[in-house]
Amino acid sequence: MSRDSYQSPLVSRYASREMSWNFSDNRKFRTWRRLWLELARAEQRLGLTISDAQIAAMEAHLDDIDYDRAADEERRRRHDVMAHVHTFAAAAPEAAPIIHLGATSCYVTDNTELLMLRDGLDLLLPKLARVIDRLARFADNWKDQPTLGFTHFQPAQLTTVGKRACLWIQDLVMDLRNLTRARADLRFRGVKGTTGTQASFLTLFDGDHDKVEELDALVTRAFGFQKSYAVTGQTYPRKVDCDILSALGSLGASAHKIATDWRLLANLKEVEEPFEKEQIGSSAMAYKRNPMRAERCCAIARHLMALVADAQHTAATQWMERTLDDSANRRISLPEAFLSADIVLGILQNVSEGMVVYPAVIRRRIREELPFMATENMIMAMVKSGGDRQAVHEAIRVHSQAAAAVVKQQGGDNDLVQRVSEDPFFAPIHSQLDVLLEPSTFVGRAPQQVEAFLAQEVQPALQPFAKHLDGTSELQV
Repeated sequence: MSRDSYQSPLVSRYASREMSWNFSDNRKFRTWRRLWLELARAEQRLGLTISDAQIAAMEAHLDDIDYDRAADEERRRRHDVMAHVHTFAAAAPEAAPIIHLGATSCYVTDNTELLMLRDGLDLLLPKLARVIDRLARFADNWKDQPTLGFTHFQPAQLTTVGKRACLWIQDLVMDLRNLTRARADLRFRGVKGTTGTQASFLTLFDGDHDKVEELDALVTRAFGFQKSYAVTGQTYPRKVDCDILSALGSLGASAHKIATDWRLLANLKEVEEPFEKEQIGSSAMAYKRNPMRAERCCAIARHLMALVADAQHTAATQWMERTLDDSANRRISLPEAFLSADIVLGILQNVSEGMVVYPAVIRRRIREELPFMATENMIMAMVKSGGDRQAVHEAIRVHSQAAAAVVKQQGGDNDLVQRVSEDPFFAPIHSQLDVLLEPSTFVGRAPQQVEAFLAQEVQPALQPFAKHLDGTSELQV
């Protein structure tokens, strides 16, 4: 790696090797050569004059790309595809007359990009499934642990640690569905010619429409696609990029929400991401345990969400059959969207595999807030013991206000239960206070909801990925 020029941190610091490879120059330009080879093979099979020697020459030079020559050719010709046509022809001179025969530049550029998108989704889907699997294990393990719920980030009714995790999982299961659908919808551009009419190939085959259709099908199947887009302009529909980046951006929103919850819980000291033995939280404040993994996840997820607009603007501004202002933007937005999604999934899995829960802190916070939440239970118990509802309500109100003043004005502990236990008025329920204040009675059906959700929604969603759930996620930095 050069230290004298900018390197994207998405690759140099964060992304996995396999996703970096998927959008690398070697992947790209070697695929171009394979596309030229498969086009020639199909044209030969359908009757064009292409020799076995020409096919063999192309086969022999699929990977030995002279990048210096290609760069020099591009400087002279100002055309990246023709630069590589000439570079390939120089390596395989016997095949020079038939390389790129009948094709337009988008035959190699767009079909290669579709292969990268397909393979990128194939890399992301198992990783997303692993995150869901790890969080499902976490949810099941902590399904019974009462914890203070929050609305508006203000104390609300109790939930459980596992039930809260199911909120994260549900978003990710929706993302799994979206990405699976986007992957299934993806098609090849195939062999469509300059403006998508296949006119050049119709000329090559002397007006034989059947052969042109078969040529398209042969090349499409050679690269693992069952279908190509029925109609295209010069490019495959840029709406496809919108579709895929929208699904990835939605995943980014899920990741950002989950990581934000982790950051808030870290501040509450209830749940923390892994913190390694020699990890430093702050260069100045030695005691700090900053949630750096969750913060990084939010940072990259924010970039991922922003990239969706690139695809939308590009699709919206394609004139007629095509305009070239899409190219430079897509060189950036498509790889970066997949790299960003790859990174956030790696972080989510890494944290999910090592999250630390602090039940004692959780119980302390419940003790601070639960007395106020239990006042309705106290009122109902007093009424059952023969008390007047309005009188009981007033007595509870007075004690509650006094206890709140202790907490807010004096910084003391919530002493509402003590006040009630020392007030003779509440003598009929003094023996019931422990039961009335048992946290597990305030979580409703949260544990049962966790069990049902994991069994009915999560496990079926993970079933297609059952063979891909092993392995841990290690962060590079």
